[in-house]
Amino acid sequence: MKKILVIDDKQPIGKIISMYLGKENEIQWFDNPVKGIDWMKEGNMPDLIITDLNMPMMRGAEFLEYLKNNEEYKNIKVIILSSNDSTSERIRLLEMGADDYIVKPFNPIELNIRVKKLLL
Repeated sequence: MKKILVIDDKQPIGKIISMYLGKENEIQWFDNPVKGIDWMKEGNMPDLIITDLNMPMMRGAEFLEYLKNNEEYKNIKVIILSSNDSTSERIRLLEMGADDYIVKPFNPIELNIRVKKLLL
């Protein structure tokens, strides 16, 4: 079973993702990246991180930058979920190291397929 860390300040998003991906994966949800970082520092290593961009305490882009500049976390696959449909923002985050970018509202079945492909 793969571990997926979900970081989104909206609890319904965490619930939807848990419902669709939780049958085949172990899901851990936090409402901000700082809690996710603390969880990882405790020795938990996710196979994949799904993160929102617009969150309190630390924005998703800062979180992605933190992951990709950290030797221990830089190889974790990252999917960005965002309501921002800007092409330039998608390109910027993909160049920063995101593995995928999905625009909200998203289709949970599509997300599940993209997750499966990244975790092969």
